[in-house]
Amino acid sequence: MTVSKMPDENGYFGEYGGQIVPPDLKVIMDEINVAYEKIRNTDEFLNELHELYSQYVGRPSPLFYAKRLSNKIGGARIYLKREDLNHTGAHKINHCLGEALLAKYMGKTKVLAETGAGQHGVALATACALVGIDCEIHMGEVDIKKEHPNVTKMKILGCKLVPVSRGTKTLKDAVDSAFEEYLKDPQNFLYAIGSVVGPHPFPKMVRDFQSVVGKEAREQFLTQHKQLPDIVTACVGGGSNAIGIFTAFLGDKTVDLIGIEPAGKGLDTPDHAATLTLGSKGSLHGFECYNLQDKQGNPLPVYSIASGLDYPGVGPQHCYLKDIGRVSYDVINDKECLDAFMTLSRVEGIIPALESAHAVAYAMKIAKDMPKDKMILINLSGRGDKDADFVAEVLDL
Repeated sequence: MTVSKMPDENGYFGEYGGQIVPPDLKVIMDEINVAYEKIRNTDEFLNELHELYSQYVGRPSPLFYAKRLSNKIGGARIYLKREDLNHTGAHKINHCLGEALLAKYMGKTKVLAETGAGQHGVALATACALVGIDCEIHMGEVDIKKEHPNVTKMKILGCKLVPVSRGTKTLKDAVDSAFEEYLKDPQNFLYAIGSVVGPHPFPKMVRDFQSVVGKEAREQFLTQHKQLPDIVTACVGGGSNAIGIFTAFLGDKTVDLIGIEPAGKGLDTPDHAATLTLGSKGSLHGFECYNLQDKQGNPLPVYSIASGLDYPGVGPQHCYLKDIGRVSYDVINDKECLDAFMTLSRVEGIIPALESAHAVAYAMKIAKDMPKDKMILINLSGRGDKDADFVAEVLDL
């Protein structure tokens, strides 16, 4: 099966993905898949979604040449796909609108989700307010403290925010908590997963909604430069922004695709979330993927300075793309991330999300050793308003 035809009918990308869920929940997942397949290509659904993308989100997002950053680093030219300029400040709104419309079509009464950095929570609360469906967001207490601006926005938008105090009080625990609530009434609730993870059909659905990013970027490059970028890079936690921009370029063999994971405080410490780099195959949250796990197969505690990246698993399509060698995966540590955060802010006047700053840091690292006629495209997946106070405290600004 070619990459463009994946996943298969059982939700597998090669040996990754699937539905590792109880039989009664599998019935619910299959119902969601049937509903999605029924409406995904209808004129009514596509017209409503595309109208919201253009008139509500502000798509297409710009392709920006970071000239001053490129000149400062030397070497290759660096371009930014400005998902930070979307309504709600990140790429998350792309799939949240799709999931909210699907929930409305299916007659669901409440949409549930987890959030780490808060961008998915804000985007989903926004989408639910727009379509008139109740929204409940579960968020770890550590992330609530760290990402307070987004917490305030979610409350203003009318969602019910559930603090999660178990475990590490971060993203993985928020997923567990939200999923438990979902299981109380899956007939009437929709769990709107915030990345290309979870049981089938969510990795497929979220990828499809996010693929608008790559389609736009590819067309913009061809229109503006009459050629494609040499490298496309994006940060990877669960992997939604990366798969969103990579998908349109998978068939372009001249384009190197590179996903960037968080090395945190170092790969030689337990404080990282480099799943594809150091993980092994296992099951997590209803699907098969690379994950960071102990000898018994239990997920390990993970860490990243970027709350949206501290997840012990990763999307199944990323796992497959790593195995076949179509996408390479590298790492950036906290120090490099913070340096990129400050550099982009002070050189281009663009404050990136800490998640996105991982990809910026990688581009800065490799650009200087590349010829000046080469081009690097970064998916700048979100803006850093949510991180500004935290970074100021960490750096004592």
